[in-house]
Amino acid sequence: MNGMTELLRQLDAQGFTWRPTKRQHIMVYAPDGRLVTTLPSTPSDYRSMKNAIAVLRRAGFEWKGR
Repeated sequence: MNGMTELLRQLDAQGFTWRPTKRQHIMVYAPDGRLVTTLPSTPSDYRSMKNAIAVLRRAGFEWKGR
């Protein structure tokens, strides 16, 4: 399982919602419905996953990954 798939699975488990956009990005919403961040579906920058997780943690997400 790749990192993005694992991240989306954990977002679902913690009550966050997400939806793909027309341009292949993923919009992530907090459990209260507010937009938290937009993720690329295929991150090209090696820091992009770490930066996305940092933003999600500030919104209450608990990352249980590597």
